[in-house]
Amino acid sequence: MAASLVRFVRRGLGTGFNVARSSRLLPQQSRLQGSTAETRPTVRPKDAVTHNQLAAFGEYVAEIMPRYIQQVQVTCYDELEVMIHPDGVIPVLTFLRDHTNAQFQNMVDLTAVDIPTRQNRFEIVYNLLSLRYNSRIRVKTYTDELTPVDSAVPVHKAANWYEREVWDMYGVFFANHPDLRRILTDYGFEGHPFRKDFPLSGYVEVRYDDEVNRVVAEPVELSQEFRKFDLNTPWEVFPAHREPKDAAPKLEAGDQAPEKK
Repeated sequence: MAASLVRFVRRGLGTGFNVARSSRLLPQQSRLQGSTAETRPTVRPKDAVTHNQLAAFGEYVAEIMPRYIQQVQVTCYDELEVMIHPDGVIPVLTFLRDHTNAQFQNMVDLTAVDIPTRQNRFEIVYNLLSLRYNSRIRVKTYTDELTPVDSAVPVHKAANWYEREVWDMYGVFFANHPDLRRILTDYGFEGHPFRKDFPLSGYVEVRYDDEVNRVVAEPVELSQEFRKFDLNTPWEVFPAHREPKDAAPKLEAGDQAPEKK
């Protein structure tokens, strides 16, 4: 009786284990089959209705605020971009936040792009989200190294740290910011790392000095071996610049190599 009970329990446990294992394997097999069968690239489909709606809304905004809005375009199928004058940061963001047909009340991101060839090398980008209409919009403006841009903190509180990051990385000054200071680098850091003219090795390097018992900053010192590199093979260049100790003499045509002793 006891032996039969043990066999029954083992049989039941084994069956349950096999069922659970098969239930876990089926989704994995289906995913593998789907991934192997699908070979076409994933491309966002173009929606003509959404494209026309965004274009119409962009024209509507441009007609209401022609003083600040300089250009409106729909890029990447369904992404609306509004290019504005630097003086229109506060009016345009306030309009997009409070207008009934917009309600872009969430600032998702604020960043910058450095294009040194332009007269106004920095392009400030505001990415906004409307939860009411499930829509996004991108507002762009421009500035240079010296001209400040109005801070968007009075309109969106989320712009506080974003503008501090842009100031730290690019050196774009935001006027009327409540606490404009570095956020990623040290207080005594020189330069702005995301500028195109900033060297990859930086200006200074830090190390811990045992004599003074603190971290000190010194000018960057690279060995001569790391200063020479080949752009074609950047990962195999260091041994190539080490000259051999005993270079074999070159032989002219008809000469014989000296015998080794």
